[in-house]
Amino acid sequence: MNMESNLTVEEVIRSRRTIKKFKKDPISLDTLKELLDIAIWAPNHKMREPWRFIAFLDEGKQHLVEVLKNEKEKGKFPRPMKPEKLEQLLSIPAFVVVVMQADPRPMIFEEDFAAVSACIQNFQLAAWERGIGMLWNTDPTIYSPTFHAQIGVKPGEKVVGIMQIGYPDMTPKAQQRTSVEEKLTVITSASQLEENK
Repeated sequence: MNMESNLTVEEVIRSRRTIKKFKKDPISLDTLKELLDIAIWAPNHKMREPWRFIAFLDEGKQHLVEVLKNEKEKGKFPRPMKPEKLEQLLSIPAFVVVVMQADPRPMIFEEDFAAVSACIQNFQLAAWERGIGMLWNTDPTIYSPTFHAQIGVKPGEKVVGIMQIGYPDMTPKAQQRTSVEEKLTVITSASQLEENK
């Protein structure tokens, strides 16, 4: 896929897709840094900047995939990872684990989670403008304390997603969105709220 660098914000938002099949072309650390430098301009309450990133490239990528494999194969209901899935994960050019400090206060936690999610969307959009695709993975493994310990996530931190990153080998077609007419309520007077009770 060749994306043009002069796309409007609207065009980037509407054309972005979740990518599940990547070309083998590498993604450099400099490229990841450039994209993350854009992503961190997400809105965040009181400038807490609640995000942190762990990039896995080269042998580091192999370590992450091995940890993911081991997590799948342990526990009460182990599910061995099929060789083709293992091969597919190892073929992904780069991974970035997005981490946030998990504040115990519910309001702060929700504000920070929203900020980190906005940061991830910025990351995806900045990448897409440059012809790079992503998959935002929220596999149950991200909640495992042993997974955290083996990839450098600290106590009190939450993994918000494992970003799979690379140049798209296949770009899926757009899926239809529900019309905003079905999702929008317009209030022009307080009496409408009373009527809707």
